[in-house]
Amino acid sequence: MTKSLIRRFTKQGIAINILLLCSLVALVIGVTAPLLTLQKLYFIENTISLISTIKSLYNDKEWLLFVIILLFSLIIPVIKITSLLLITNLDHNPGSPLDKTLSLIETLGKWSMLDVFVVALLLVSVKLGALAKVEVHYGLYVFAASVILTMGLSFWIYKLAHNQQ
Repeated sequence: MTKSLIRRFTKQGIAINILLLCSLVALVIGVTAPLLTLQKLYFIENTISLISTIKSLYNDKEWLLFVIILLFSLIIPVIKITSLLLITNLDHNPGSPLDKTLSLIETLGKWSMLDVFVVALLLVSVKLGALAKVEVHYGLYVFAASVILTMGLSFWIYKLAHNQQ
């Protein structure tokens, strides 16, 4: 018997959809908005966003870092949010590909904060330098909010799906 989480849990399904769309919007804003401004020697100032960092890594031919940041900051979060939207709204059987995807998302959810951790390490390493000053911008907080919201929603959807069976 195929079931959709939305049909069985109407109010929760609507709330989940709204929150997933909020998470997607927050991800787009967090990726494009300035994360931080780095000021070196009081003369050189550089404001960076996640997308500008990815472009810079690509232009500098730093392929490993480019692939890692692109994969974990853009591709996987978009796939995760899209998959959660599909799982919530489409009919599927227990053991179906969507159900297996949900289990995979829940298992890999522990790695969701990797991006925020990398940015935090960057901030700490720069703040330890005596010649540099870092100013954090709203993009970092919006990006972190998107990651945390998606993690919470994946847990909520996972619990709903397993209570339904």
